[in-house]
Amino acid sequence: MNVFADTWRYLTDPASWTGDNGMLSRLLEQLLLTGTALALAMLVGLPIALWLGHLGRGGFLAINISNVGRAIPTFALLALLVIADWPGTAEFGPYGRAGLATLIALMLFALPPIVTQSYVAVREVAGDVKEAARGMGMTGRQLFFRIELPLALPLVASGVRLALVQVWATATIAALVAGPGLGRIITDGFYRSNYPKGIAGAIVVALVALVLEVAAAYLQRLADPIRGSSPRGRALSGEGHTLLEAGTG
Repeated sequence: MNVFADTWRYLTDPASWTGDNGMLSRLLEQLLLTGTALALAMLVGLPIALWLGHLGRGGFLAINISNVGRAIPTFALLALLVIADWPGTAEFGPYGRAGLATLIALMLFALPPIVTQSYVAVREVAGDVKEAARGMGMTGRQLFFRIELPLALPLVASGVRLALVQVWATATIAALVAGPGLGRIITDGFYRSNYPKGIAGAIVVALVALVLEVAAAYLQRLADPIRGSSPRGRALSGEGHTLLEAGTG
């Protein structure tokens, strides 16, 4: 019980949160690392997955290539990247030691849920709705942006949401190569037998993961046109022709 009491004291001590090595600084480092890795994964994965979903082919290859990130443990990939000549362990701006290697490893880890969910989301838009859109004279570009993408957005958002929480939790591995983030608090605490410090770091990681999950779930709900309260959202929840009227209006 003393460990839990000491953990609480560590968490509530302002000195634990200040300074370059304090909890707040490490928290901001991990948020930056997570946000950048997720943005890179979206920049790479979303255009490919959405376009292949629109075409209705090539998804099997794209999904299986992206799933290599699941087959290879992220720490193993990070270890390979840091021992290579490039990117190695060099400082990379605000991302610290081995920052580029860590970003690449986390980006690859985030790709599978983004690519899989996005491809399936567009691919599974109801065929009769798409046929009706073509019958009304919509071009492929109009079909994608006015019909497929709005309907696919909730599932696309769920893939991003899943990747966000996974990357946040996994970003603690940066500490294993002396990188930034709350993992430094955790590893330093347990390495020095300062268990309250290590447990405190783990608690902060878990609490922030919960906050990110709730916030992402709320944004995902807003992205759902069927659940939305706007006139456009209510139109999208109707029959196919009502949807098309909303898309062409």
